[in-house]
Amino acid sequence: MGYLTLAGAIAAEVAATTAMKYSDGFSRLWPTLLATLGYVVSFLLLAQTLKTVSIGTAYAIWSGVGTATIAMLGLMLFGEGLSLVKVAGIVLIIGGVVVLNLGGAH
Repeated sequence: MGYLTLAGAIAAEVAATTAMKYSDGFSRLWPTLLATLGYVVSFLLLAQTLKTVSIGTAYAIWSGVGTATIAMLGLMLFGEGLSLVKVAGIVLIIGGVVVLNLGGAH
């Protein structure tokens, strides 16, 4: 169940960050409200996740997968460039999450 709530937390965080981009510096009402709601939902789900998943593992997955997803959405939705350095960074983030998970929880 912990990883299911973590997936929800990641989805809410990605939606909130995307809405923040559309909010134009919080000057547009509906994207601003969506960003706020998304972050609240994300933190609530992350807090629930921490009941069953270790904090290091949960936070690494939450931030890593969220960062990689936002980087890909930036490419697809906002025309941001994709350089070799960006690709290497995303690969390193995903690799770090995998290594943390391989370490297991005690």
